[in-house]
Amino acid sequence: MSNPMETAFGKTPLLPAEAYTSQDWFDREQRDLFSTVWQFAGFEKDVSEPGDYFTVQVGLHPVFVVRGDDHRLRAFHNICRHRGTQLLRATGQSSTGIVCPYHNWTYSINGELISVPQREVFASVDLDAVGLHRASVETWKGMVFVHSDPEPESGLMTWLASFPDHFGPHEPANLVEVDPIIHEWKANWKIVVENYIDGYHLFHLHAATLDMYDHARAESGFRGPHFAFYEPPVDDMRSWLASNRSYILDDVGEKDWGAFVHMLFPATGLTGLEMSFSVFQIIPLGPALTRIHIRNLTNEKNRSAARWEAGLSRLGGWFSKSQGADDPLASGDFMEEDRYACEQQQRAMQSPLFGVGATSDGYEDGVLGFQRNVAKHLGEEV
Repeated sequence: MSNPMETAFGKTPLLPAEAYTSQDWFDREQRDLFSTVWQFAGFEKDVSEPGDYFTVQVGLHPVFVVRGDDHRLRAFHNICRHRGTQLLRATGQSSTGIVCPYHNWTYSINGELISVPQREVFASVDLDAVGLHRASVETWKGMVFVHSDPEPESGLMTWLASFPDHFGPHEPANLVEVDPIIHEWKANWKIVVENYIDGYHLFHLHAATLDMYDHARAESGFRGPHFAFYEPPVDDMRSWLASNRSYILDDVGEKDWGAFVHMLFPATGLTGLEMSFSVFQIIPLGPALTRIHIRNLTNEKNRSAARWEAGLSRLGGWFSKSQGADDPLASGDFMEEDRYACEQQQRAMQSPLFGVGATSDGYEDGVLGFQRNVAKHLGEEV
């Protein structure tokens, strides 16, 4: 690989088409990227009481996070030490212990092996030496992050680098969840990420759905491997906000009105608006299939369905469901617009004539920077 080439068309991208279509690339990403970095896993409120747990896939590693009897969060690999069966599913409560569904080996919520049925046929097993494999867990602003390594090279705050200085005013720990949404798109996860951080398409694909923000005045850049983005509201939107201050989150002052739309590398979108904060978990399922789990937060007064929908209606269908149009480009839903564009790009990559003629100066720099970070983690020269 080489640096973006300057051609008659401008800068060309770093990653080849097979990076978006190949099972080999996908497998390498799972092993060398997603298995090796800090990733968003959930919220502290998901595990508020001893025994509360949730599960998450971290690259090749199934992991769960549990609140211990001492109220500390711990992360373990979701694998029984007997025969490797998955211990826990989804979310739940297990304050009395974690029981393997296969042979009933039982672990405490602090990870110790405490019971083996028919103990006499395992006379040589030292229970104290066969606890669950540890992973790492840390929190920031009420969000829970995990790493598959029990002793990663750097802690979470080191991994975040200078990104927290550009995060914005939002305090997710002070908010409540409303209306989570799950999408599955027939596109590679990198196409979804690149779409999220592409400033150029805001002017065009979303001309009628995200026109409440001033794209020409956007500020963006990389903070470590993470992409930070902010754009202010247009005058009409600012006037609406001034007349509807009851919708605005307490932590968002007038000087911070606007859209904070960030991407934590490799695939966690963080979007802070005047009335909400959302996390986009972009989850690779295959070379051409991606799940997007959107967790939306707001304050208590906006939590009612009526207020939530009223606020969203002013925000151009933000996180709304399609308005029923057969054509996604006429749906009035920016997520449907993005899905259409991403899936069409994925299909086009099968063509032997597929290519990217150029990327713009400024508005698409995030795409090239993201590709560079992916290549670096896969050991590709850039």
